Amino acid sequence: MTPDMVIEIGRQALIVTALISAPLLISALIAGLLIGLFQAATQIQDMTLSFIPKLIVLIIALGLTGHWMLRLLIDYTRNLFGMIPGMGS
Repeated sequence: MTPDMVIEIGRQALIVTALISAPLLISALIAGLLIGLFQAATQIQDMTLSFIPKLIVLIIALGLTGHWMLRLLIDYTRNLFGMIPGMGS
């Protein structure tokens, strides 16, 4: 296994990690921003008001994009396992 192969595998892993986490992080960011604006406008500073809607948004986002995330991870894993025979000495 050459250092170039290790770097390529690490690069692919970081890209897959970023792609898998992006839908959940973006949806949580948007939900947090909207809830923050609502709390600032109404001056309601209850912690559950920000936690429960974010949790619901994350569950919906995971339900909508979960299949895609799993497919991406499976494809990466299959690609990685396919590279194993070529990694020898």
